[in-house]
Amino acid sequence: MKYKIAEDARPQIYLLLIATIITIALWFIPFADYLVYPIRLFVTFIHEGSHVLAALLTGASVQSLTVSADGSGMVQALSGNWFSVLLTSSAGYLGTTAFGVALLVLIRRAYSARIVLMISAAFVGLMTVLFGFFAPVWNVFSANISLGSLAFTVVSGLLLAAGLFGIARYAPAKWANFSLAFLAVQCLLNAFSDLATLFFINAPLVGSHFHSDAANMAQSTGLPAIVWVFIWIAISVLMISVGLRVYAVSQKSKQYDLPFDDK
Repeated sequence: MKYKIAEDARPQIYLLLIATIITIALWFIPFADYLVYPIRLFVTFIHEGSHVLAALLTGASVQSLTVSADGSGMVQALSGNWFSVLLTSSAGYLGTTAFGVALLVLIRRAYSARIVLMISAAFVGLMTVLFGFFAPVWNVFSANISLGSLAFTVVSGLLLAAGLFGIARYAPAKWANFSLAFLAVQCLLNAFSDLATLFFINAPLVGSHFHSDAANMAQSTGLPAIVWVFIWIAISVLMISVGLRVYAVSQKSKQYDLPFDDK
């Protein structure tokens, strides 16, 4: 079985490569973190929103969703279901990777960048309003949330949703397409960066005392947190490999000049 880059995918690949090069270049530019700070917060909302979706799908009660100014986040959910804890704890990192891969597939399938950006804006907006505001207000006595965290989550979430909607609605088509490709790259690279950080804070004798999703998994299953980090990295690599194959590669049969081929 032979594979090659699909001809119709090459313009999209160039767009993705440009987005990747710009992202990596920003890592080496002083204070460039401020330029991509809104996207860092967007990735955090996707991460925490994935926790929320997994919790709801497995019958848990979501008490709050918070995003902090340093780019970290937290979801408080109540569940006595072991499977719910397992899936919800894994959903953050894997959900961010899955979201980035989904963007690649949607780009490849020529879905409108404007529609995808609007859906992303709606997701961030719903997570902000329902679980960043109403849920902690409703559970004010059980959710341990400061007023500052509540305010930052609501303001940043609504601004992000408005920004994505604005790009989708008013930006020229080429900039909407680039924004979508840039978001896909940021989700994937940030997911791996966060997993690398998680690896170091859960490495033996280094940071295993820090609270994290992997620590939740270790407490629920008995497997060391570092094992779950490796599992999540392996699943993420698999998802990205499949996504890139769908995005850029077409399958070509070993049989050539078949008599019924249309030319």
